[in-house]
Amino acid sequence: MTEPPPRPNRPVYLDNQATTRCDPRVVAAMLPFFTEAYGNPHSAEHVLGRRAEEAVEQARARVAALLGAGSNEIVFTSGATEANNIAIKGAARFAAAQGDPKRRIVTVATEHKCVLESVADLAAEGFEPVVLPVRCDGLLDPDVLRAALETPTLLVSIMAVNNETGVIQDVRGFAAIAKAAGALFHTDLAQAAGKIPVDLTAWKVDLASVSGHKLYGPKGIGTLFVRRRPRVRLMPLFSGGGQERGLRSGTLPAPLIVGLGTACDLAAAEMPGEAERIAGLRRRLLDRLSAGIPELRINGSLDARIAGNLNLTFPARAAAALMAAAPDLCVSTGSACSSAEIEPSYVLRAMGLSEREAASTLRIGIGRFTSAADIDYAAAALVAAYADEPAGA
Repeated sequence: MTEPPPRPNRPVYLDNQATTRCDPRVVAAMLPFFTEAYGNPHSAEHVLGRRAEEAVEQARARVAALLGAGSNEIVFTSGATEANNIAIKGAARFAAAQGDPKRRIVTVATEHKCVLESVADLAAEGFEPVVLPVRCDGLLDPDVLRAALETPTLLVSIMAVNNETGVIQDVRGFAAIAKAAGALFHTDLAQAAGKIPVDLTAWKVDLASVSGHKLYGPKGIGTLFVRRRPRVRLMPLFSGGGQERGLRSGTLPAPLIVGLGTACDLAAAEMPGEAERIAGLRRRLLDRLSAGIPELRINGSLDARIAGNLNLTFPARAAAALMAAAPDLCVSTGSACSSAEIEPSYVLRAMGLSEREAASTLRIGIGRFTSAADIDYAAAALVAAYADEPAGA
């Protein structure tokens, strides 16, 4: 029996694609807006309301700066799931209401569930969902997209970074292909914002979604980028007081917005050095795991990938059994949004993995607060778990 590593004094968290720890500097920025500057940002007729409004607009500018956008192109939402729904359904319904004959909506088989389900939902309204395959490395072939767009298309939605494999798609190139074909282009930036450079203006993206808790901000806040020039028009999903340009009614959560703005500010300042440090930790982990488990396999392109992600298949071992054997290690078997599902990852199946291979795969997410000691523990714990689990378990 392989000797397990000493138990850490706290769980070792390596699931940063599911969510990130809220940075203490973000928490400190938010606190006054819970307890002192608690005014409604829409109550601009008094001092506390104006203070909250000013903080919201400052945060909006910080988000815009990180994304290469204008402040007037940022709409606050509850997160990327809501933003994706507004972008896809809102664009489709507005176009239909204006008599646009185009009904095709193109996306990719490895997209987040909320994108795939949003596109699928529109079939009941007379739209034509088209889901494109990816190569075995998780990347979309540009020629596959071009072929799909030979039929007039209303909207293309392709995520920037996959939430399971960390693979980076060529958003700028795909946006250009879509625009040349006369289609709107939307991208889910939930796993990209704050991790890789983003310039939505230069990329000519029309719509983009961001989630605060994926970049060390709070849960419950996100944004939708809506291009102003040329203007992109959307139909809102629900009615209300007309806040956020009428696209997302409801009282804005000033504390969460301040937190998101601070998180974006920190990401803009620290991204290059952080990515280099995290990439070094990933190399350290991969080297140690590969030495202890020679048949270990990496899923998805290692070159076109964010620094903090590893998606690994452990041959002849069930991922769930490995996790049970290393209870102090927080990793996952796939998307947190699909964690209640028993079946293997649809993302990995779309990349050509068998059900058995997908069920033997772990997603490891390294982040800002991961230490070298965390990496060493994770490597030792997984190697020990692999050695002690019987083949086929």
